Amino acid sequence: MSTPIALSCGEPAGIGPEIVAAAWDSLRGALPFFLIGDPAHLPSGTPIARITDPAEVSEVCAHSLPVLEHGFEGPLTLGTPNPTHARGVIDVIARGVDLVQSGAALALCTAPIHKQALQDGAGFGFPGHTEYLAHLAGVDRVVMMLASDQLRVVPTTIHIPLLNVPQALTPDLLEETIRITHAALIRDFGLSAPRLAIAGLNPHAGEGGKMGREEIEVIAPVLARLRTEGLDLRGPMSADTMFHAAARANYDTAICMYHDQALIPIKTLDFDRGVNVTLGLPFIRTSPDHGTALDIAGQGRANPTSLIEALKLAQIMGEARRR
Repeated sequence: MSTPIALSCGEPAGIGPEIVAAAWDSLRGALPFFLIGDPAHLPSGTPIARITDPAEVSEVCAHSLPVLEHGFEGPLTLGTPNPTHARGVIDVIARGVDLVQSGAALALCTAPIHKQALQDGAGFGFPGHTEYLAHLAGVDRVVMMLASDQLRVVPTTIHIPLLNVPQALTPDLLEETIRITHAALIRDFGLSAPRLAIAGLNPHAGEGGKMGREEIEVIAPVLARLRTEGLDLRGPMSADTMFHAAARANYDTAICMYHDQALIPIKTLDFDRGVNVTLGLPFIRTSPDHGTALDIAGQGRANPTSLIEALKLAQIMGEARRR
């Protein structure tokens, strides 16, 4: 059996514990993974096997959810984060990174965290998972990809106001985004010659400068320079014509200029199966593409599909990178 995937517990008061249990019930021994967290947070009746080493996962995962125990202080109230849990959530992520960097785990999959709870309870100094993982890995620049069987998208700028996007969209940022994405598609997705479609920023990709000049002054020169190195880059393209089925057949990943330009298409096409992937790390990291859903925690309404897809993709990418 292959090296198992490490799954960090995320926010215990959210839907994390129940989707973890449901993912194990769906996958069982077909995909070996183990949870790092407190077994007491899992739904009542979940069959668990406490392990002390990831090497034990293959022996137990077919009949029990393997758990590498990490105790949390204070009680759990579903739907309401406990500030005393914040430190544990942060430490579990770091523990997962250590295991994957040592080779004990094939990849890291992260259950959703509640950023405000971590900031209030432990002074968490990072905007989110991605920045903390980059810090732990010692890298300056990572890229967010949303991936499903139907589409892969990468936003060049992410969580900033739309008003600030034109200033943030620099040639250096775009070039780094394209290079990191291109390298990851070769190394982690097994594509020998990735085809990247690059969106314009403005309607109709600026329409020759009539609707904005970012395509002419920022995007096109970067693409021209990278094409001389052999990268297969299409664009800048009008974003409103990039995402229908015939267009998607002509590229492997779409590089978009801002958050919603990338995320609206994939969430429209495949809302439940989208996976958040962090490119540019020295290890594989995936995550379900949703939050903690505190409002439905413990009600039996949480859908584990995105977590299941995140675990599957983590295995595919981890094995590709090892090859």
